[in-house]
Amino acid sequence: MLARSKTASSTPKRRALVILAEGGMQAEAEAQRNLRSAYRGYLAENEPARKNETGKTLIRAIFGKDAIAEDSVR
Repeated sequence: MLARSKTASSTPKRRALVILAEGGMQAEAEAQRNLRSAYRGYLAENEPARKNETGKTLIRAIFGKDAIAEDSVR
């Protein structure tokens, strides 16, 4: 009986871990899609001002949304 209750109590923990893992996999897939999109946008842009903006978007996709410090002098 002890083994049964131990197994029963670990089942919700296992489910929680599976749900957490699935969420992580979905987040990683979305990040990869965003990175691909940012990269393609950067390669496709020819205008220098837009190229700079798409470059910043690409850097944020690689390193995170706070990867670029804002210029406080401007």
